[in-house]
Amino acid sequence: QAQLVESGGGSVQAGGSLRLSCVDSGRTFSEQTMAWFRQPSGEEREFVATIPWTGESTRYVDSLKGRFTISRDNANNVVYLQMNSLIPEDTAVYYCGATAPRARGIPSSRKDYPNWGQGSQVTVSS
Repeated sequence: QAQLVESGGGSVQAGGSLRLSCVDSGRTFSEQTMAWFRQPSGEEREFVATIPWTGESTRYVDSLKGRFTISRDNANNVVYLQMNSLIPEDTAVYYCGATAPRARGIPSSRKDYPNWGQGSQVTVSS
């Protein structure tokens, strides 16, 4: 089972950038679709981006296209989220999630990701 650990969060001023990392200590990373979700304080966890294990195209929530980029390094079991032009509304706890091995599709629902990290706080000040 995947064990996920996020890092790279912090505080940044509006317009700045951060890169989140998520390391998977499991043995099936290359066969798992990985995703980033975020949860603003007092709100539901929401989909940000996903990168399939199959090599299919990445998928983003429409509102973040062009500012955020998801990527993965299968040799080192890491998924990244590069976040540029940050705005205060991006403030949230960011979580990485993993599907079951060899799951099909490019899901954006929480229920399709049974494995989660502990989260990394991102705070953007104006």
